[in-house]
Amino acid sequence: MTERTFSALLAERATQAPDAPIVTDREGVMTASELDAAATAFAHELLAHGVKRDDTVVVSLPNGRDVVTACFGIWRAGATPQPIAADLPIAQRQHLERIAPPAAAVGTRPASTGVPWLPDVRVAARAGHLPDAAAACWKALATSGSTGRPKIVRAAAPATLDPSRPVAAFLPRSATQIVSGPLWHSAVFTYAFRGLLTGHRLVILDRFDAERWIDTVEKEGVTWGLLVPTMMARLLRVDPERRGSERISRIDRVLHMGAPCTPEVKRAFLEWLGPERVDEVYAGSESNGLTHITGTQWLERPGSVGRPIGGTVISIRDARGTEVPTGERGSIWMRRGDVAAYSYAGAPSRRDEEGWDTLGDLGHVDADGFLFLHDRADDVIRRGAETIDPAAVEAALCSHPGVIEAVAFGVADDDLGQCVHAAVHLADPGALSAVADVARERLGRHAPVALHVSPTPLRNEAGKVRRSSLAERFGPDAPASRTNATRPPADL
Repeated sequence: MTERTFSALLAERATQAPDAPIVTDREGVMTASELDAAATAFAHELLAHGVKRDDTVVVSLPNGRDVVTACFGIWRAGATPQPIAADLPIAQRQHLERIAPPAAAVGTRPASTGVPWLPDVRVAARAGHLPDAAAACWKALATSGSTGRPKIVRAAAPATLDPSRPVAAFLPRSATQIVSGPLWHSAVFTYAFRGLLTGHRLVILDRFDAERWIDTVEKEGVTWGLLVPTMMARLLRVDPERRGSERISRIDRVLHMGAPCTPEVKRAFLEWLGPERVDEVYAGSESNGLTHITGTQWLERPGSVGRPIGGTVISIRDARGTEVPTGERGSIWMRRGDVAAYSYAGAPSRRDEEGWDTLGDLGHVDADGFLFLHDRADDVIRRGAETIDPAAVEAALCSHPGVIEAVAFGVADDDLGQCVHAAVHLADPGALSAVADVARERLGRHAPVALHVSPTPLRNEAGKVRRSSLAERFGPDAPASRTNATRPPADL
């Protein structure tokens, strides 16, 4: 079978099984024919507002069927969807609209004047034939800004697909998929729509709630889903009687990605779901390379994110760009084909002339080709002559059962350059002293000099956090909830 437009694939599904459920959300069930009709009506509306082929249309709507309708309407109009959070801060939205002016905006009012605004995706049907069009770029997603200002990652692939070919070995061609993360997140968006285009039914949660996730999996007969480590940790905190294995028995596989997962959370999750039902993928919005590991493989190599797949080749390099020996730490560079899978708006690409690219992460590869992540180069804390990985600090803090979430970061220090701080979201604020003791015991001289208690979650819906904002929030002038380590000697 050859490549076909997303629009044609939806129309075919609506013709072959018009009453089949295709999206389930808080409003109930939406059938294939209903989605097809709604997408057509919205495509006409976009064209009436001047949207042309290969234009970009911003989508800022709450999770649910309206996001699906909007995106298929945009594809049917021959344009490219750019999903962003409905509550994105105005300064970030202004920045995105400046670096890539959209042709229209759906949902939240645009920050810029002169951008056609469609507050609602539900519009009246219009008569008239629509050509079978496909944009040259099928998605243009904004990054979270966790390592700086957000940028837009435009896919090089068009809005076409060969439905006879599997998208990835870890994504089934037919499934009941639970969408528990925000659809503006790159991985959530990609696997939700790629799945729907190959036969998935989407069960969309408006927001993640651990008990509701379990209830939905049981009620809807969910067979596949994507999680981030923050969600996994919250699921494990549900009372064991409420998350009995029989309630999630229909799930064939779960994929997690998007952020490092602490060994304690990963091991407990594998014990709950079963290692044969858990996949992990390391990749970025850029699709410049990816690795994959099963739960069974992870138990043999705790901490690994797997071996390269999909034609990916990995090179670990030092600061001079020289490849380091097996087992040594360095910057992770990946190569996947001769043609770039993306382009940036708002930032330069790191891709070199030979096709090698990096997400800015640090790690090493073992003798069998398994990749182990350390941390992002931009996030590493540099204290005197030492480098400290925030992920290692966070893993130690999260080993205490009273810690729901922990984020380590560097705070400017006149003497040492930086010192280690951490923010913690606790199940019991009274556990702070014990958490500090665990940090000292497991980390020694690398323990945070101060812990700061946050009454609210530290990461966003997609499991992302901007450490620099925490450093500003809990900087030298901010009172620490507890100073739990002595100042290291100045000669480090």
